[in-house]
Amino acid sequence: MRAVDIIIKKRDKGELTKEEIEFFINGFTSGDIPSYQAAAWAMAVALNGMTPRETTDLTLTMAQSGEILDLSQVGNFVVDKHSTGGVGDKTTLVVAPMVAACCLPVGKMSGRGLGFSGGTLDKMESIPGFRTDLTRDEFIDQIRSIGLVLTGQTADLAPADGKLYSLRDVTGTVESIPLIASSIMSKKIASGTKAIVLDVKIGSGAFIKNMENARELSSLMVEIARLAGAKAVAILSDMNQPLGSAVGNALELEEAINTLHGEGPTDFLDHCLMIAGQMLTLGGVTPDAESGKKYAKKTIQDGSAWGKFRKLVIAQSGDVSYIDEPARLPSANIIETVNSPEFGYISEINALTVGKTAVTLGAGRSRKGDSIDHAVGIVLHHKVGNWVEVGDPLFSLHAQDRGTFEIAKEKLLNAYGFSPEPVEPLPLFYGVIE
Repeated sequence: MRAVDIIIKKRDKGELTKEEIEFFINGFTSGDIPSYQAAAWAMAVALNGMTPRETTDLTLTMAQSGEILDLSQVGNFVVDKHSTGGVGDKTTLVVAPMVAACCLPVGKMSGRGLGFSGGTLDKMESIPGFRTDLTRDEFIDQIRSIGLVLTGQTADLAPADGKLYSLRDVTGTVESIPLIASSIMSKKIASGTKAIVLDVKIGSGAFIKNMENARELSSLMVEIARLAGAKAVAILSDMNQPLGSAVGNALELEEAINTLHGEGPTDFLDHCLMIAGQMLTLGGVTPDAESGKKYAKKTIQDGSAWGKFRKLVIAQSGDVSYIDEPARLPSANIIETVNSPEFGYISEINALTVGKTAVTLGAGRSRKGDSIDHAVGIVLHHKVGNWVEVGDPLFSLHAQDRGTFEIAKEKLLNAYGFSPEPVEPLPLFYGVIE
């Protein structure tokens, strides 16, 4: 076999065999197939798609490219959740401690930011010392000891996905449904979790823009989980405006801390409770999602979720004083509020524009390997459906210099739409696929 023939076959809309997929992915992982050929192949997949069979073969090949963890030694169930990516989505930072505080172990392998979508690891690395490179043994030991772990992929787990994941970010292939599904599910299969809640975002600030594609992706991932002997539920959630108020690494971390203390934005807390309720149901702790939500909410009220989050930070060598006193987290040189230039009901806050503006400020990556600035970002003061007067605070920008501030201000003002007539608030969720 030759890599170029496989690229040409997919370019010409052919269906790849299991053997061809294994040859290409294993060759890319070992370094025998160079990145430029992998980029060409990924673009061919993005343009022409894959059949469900191809996608399942791709998923299992990537999962089997390294070690597959056996978590049976730490309990019958270790649950996980995954978001397909959005703007202001810091859900894991609240959901994982809540679920773990309900005595259901959470083993989470997260990624870094992809394009305009922020990464969980980037947010947690706002805490000095916090480790995101746990070994296999550390991963298992921490689940056993505190019931919660949040780390990056180890080199031994789905290394094929690790290489392909970073390549997608800089080759315009992030939005491909087969590549999204195989990336997510290969990590989940390799990490040994048997129950997965998938938060599939839809809208301007998501990689999936419409309901049809979201349902296709959700059904595909749920089916892949079934074929791999796991349970999965997909929740279809809105991403036409940012989730919560904060966009940017330290800012989102602070918002998650506030939420764990019962003081976060209502839409963000409601979103977290929905995800947690599904995880608790899937893990057999509660009989249904509604009772799961109530159980999860108690962990906020009694402080046990916050206690779990502190244990997580300490276990992974983070300086806990930074979350006990969030004012110590990285802070930008310029923090200024921009007021509304119009009056009316807010009809739009384009999440994609907000996400790209955050990247302009330095909160995300434009190229593979770019460093990020944990301090910069955006805080929104209103949501779609709110009434504002001229001069009311609209958003606050956290920037490092005046030039970047002005560019970001102009971009962000263009994200807003106003209407003289009342506007319905956007829904949080569109449905659940089991």
